[in-house]
Amino acid sequence: MAVHPPLWSNRHQAGLALAERLRVSAGQRHDNWVIALPRGGVPVAVAVAEALHCPVATWSVRKVADPQWPELAIGAIAHGGVAVWRNGHAAELRESMARQQGWLQTQQQELLRRQRLFGDPLPEALRGRHLIVVDDGVATGMTVRAALLSLHQLQPSRLTLAVPVVDRTVARELSQLVDHLEALAIVDQLEAVGLWYETFNQLSDHEVLELLAAAAAAAVKPAP
Repeated sequence: MAVHPPLWSNRHQAGLALAERLRVSAGQRHDNWVIALPRGGVPVAVAVAEALHCPVATWSVRKVADPQWPELAIGAIAHGGVAVWRNGHAAELRESMARQQGWLQTQQQELLRRQRLFGDPLPEALRGRHLIVVDDGVATGMTVRAALLSLHQLQPSRLTLAVPVVDRTVARELSQLVDHLEALAIVDQLEAVGLWYETFNQLSDHEVLELLAAAAAAAVKPAP
């Protein structure tokens, strides 16, 4: 059956719906960790983590783009020296241009800033665990691919990608990098993730920190 946007009122509602799907695939494993891709993935991931009663942490990723066309990503970088570039014969040219123009270095600095600000965990904390990687949606898949390749280096026991909406072609490509892909909507030619939400505001660093702090506070409360 075809689905049409919007499907969710906001990221939190999408996260709760995603958690219901994950109850079956993730089960009650004691090593489940929800890994949020900031910024947009954080409210989705927090809702998932609270519903599944497991820890949540961030794993920062940065897209690399020409400053004149900031919405057009030519690559993405993540922890461990991971860098991916838009497919095709021009990939090496794009990487060379990003280095020469300083775009790559700028995003490496921003990646480090976010890792420190959001408190991305040390690799040892995630090694050998089931990592449930959560974003608010996947259109091109470039930043998610960088995140998955980076997390692969940590040798998790299992790697799951969980998103509310994903492009069908990209889903096939990303499924090769994970043990399980969970998506509420797999759609053809996904152009804009925000169309699938009634409210899709850009989050600030402060809002991300507030969500993480609230999740941490809820995690230490004794069970009723």
